[in-house]
Amino acid sequence: MTEQATADQATATHGVILTDVAAAKVKSLLQQEGRDDLRLRVGVQPGGCSGLIYQLYFDERTLDGDLVRDFDGVEVVVDRMSSPYLEGATIDFADTIEKQGFTIDNPNAGSSCACGDSFS
Repeated sequence: MTEQATADQATATHGVILTDVAAAKVKSLLQQEGRDDLRLRVGVQPGGCSGLIYQLYFDERTLDGDLVRDFDGVEVVVDRMSSPYLEGATIDFADTIEKQGFTIDNPNAGSSCACGDSFS
């Protein structure tokens, strides 16, 4: 691998972290779907009661400017516009009596709403 390719690869990543539990859940969901061409896309968009709302979904597309990071075989993709809002955010999966689903712990969120899906 050339130095340029290594430099390009280093700049094409993001700071979102996927826990081992969340990665295992994503793998399980992909196996249920019978798809190996999907990746987990994480982003933010304007909306929600606090100003920005999280997006978390499977995507087969590759968009210009995507930042990709692999977690034990699970590719997590973040678009360049969302990356600064998600830098250092941790995606986990909770499976308790009170809550089941993916959670996002975002150190960049100054405030969030009660539902946990929106932040500013």
